[in-house]
Amino acid sequence: MKLESFWQHTAPVFTGECQNPLPQSASVVIIGGGFSGISAARHLARQGIEVVVLEKETVMSQASARNGGHCNTGVAQNFASLVASKGLEKATAFYRAYDQAVSYVESVIDEEAIDCDFRLCGKIKLASKPGHFASLQAAAELMRKTVDPDVVLLSASEIRHEANSEAFHGGLLQQRGGQMHMGKFGIGLAESAARAGAKIYQHHAVTGLSRLSGYQHRIETDKGSIIADKVLLATGCSNSGPFPWFQRRIVPVGSFIITTAPIPKKLLTELLPHDRTYVTSMNVGNYFRTTVDNRLVFGGRARFSMSNPTQDSRSGAILRNTLHQLFPALAHTPIDYCWGGLVDMSADRLPHAGEQNGLFYTLGYSGHGTQMSVFMGRVMADLISEKGDDNPWENTSWPAVPGYFGKPWFLPLTGLYYKTKDRLF
Repeated sequence: MKLESFWQHTAPVFTGECQNPLPQSASVVIIGGGFSGISAARHLARQGIEVVVLEKETVMSQASARNGGHCNTGVAQNFASLVASKGLEKATAFYRAYDQAVSYVESVIDEEAIDCDFRLCGKIKLASKPGHFASLQAAAELMRKTVDPDVVLLSASEIRHEANSEAFHGGLLQQRGGQMHMGKFGIGLAESAARAGAKIYQHHAVTGLSRLSGYQHRIETDKGSIIADKVLLATGCSNSGPFPWFQRRIVPVGSFIITTAPIPKKLLTELLPHDRTYVTSMNVGNYFRTTVDNRLVFGGRARFSMSNPTQDSRSGAILRNTLHQLFPALAHTPIDYCWGGLVDMSADRLPHAGEQNGLFYTLGYSGHGTQMSVFMGRVMADLISEKGDDNPWENTSWPAVPGYFGKPWFLPLTGLYYKTKDRLF
């Protein structure tokens, strides 16, 4: 079992890195070489704007290539819960923004001819307990009336034709769900940004950030400094670097994933006849999908801890046991890959994007960032270049997490709370 991301291990090598010394200045400097930062760089460069990307490690080395490989419509929260907390108008706008984001990802793949196994296959929320079905039913009724007339509610008997397991008691099918090979897409996106003229610097950790005037900042790195007319922060969980305001608002939460060896096609078809993306209804739940070479990518919040080789391995063992409980027919299928990553979780589980003290930012995707991060790269690029202002997350309140200053001391307690809820409800 390799302790590395399947997406990264099977992705092409990035060839578009800028080999020149860091310039003294640039019109726009983007901090972070994941989906958000690279998408913004591509869009800005295509407008003829001088843009520099600073990445601490390598492009697509963090959450952008360490996730479950889903590209779905729909927010992280249950839609009915989102309506209750934000109101119908805002909840509808948020939902439609995610749908628009899936379409944008699809359009970028088509335009750049990125070979990343993208397909729209539908997403199913699986009821893990009989009582959870009522919640899915209420959500389906509300969604049909407001944002998605095509959602399909599946009964306990019908769900067997979608996910052939005794563990599920119904489900909610959203037709616009999709999937892709995250590593291939990420590298393809980065190559397209470099072709457009973006200067992408890997292994340039940002160590200092000081505002000079207006939007202008001086950025210090471990390999020199650069002055930017405007700066976009696209760093994901931001748990390192000189970003204290954001570090009080983003909680890095570990998420862990295993990938099986190739499974006989006949067996895989018996278990998942329509080959969609799937997520369970538990608070400490799971998500899974197949690959083009018939593997199963299976993840979840196996442990409420940070990702490192020890925690990844322990979490992998938990995920393997859970996989076998859900699908006993896979009990003897080897696990080829196991890895973890950090989710940039916000308190309300919604993205946040805008401008703070002259610094532009887009963060807090809360585990649903594959599509939205790419889309928000375009949105923030247009905002920075003053060519658009269609930010769906504008004016969303973003207070600091009480008692939190960058180290998530409360994660074990949070895990215990959600596990208890799963046992009781």
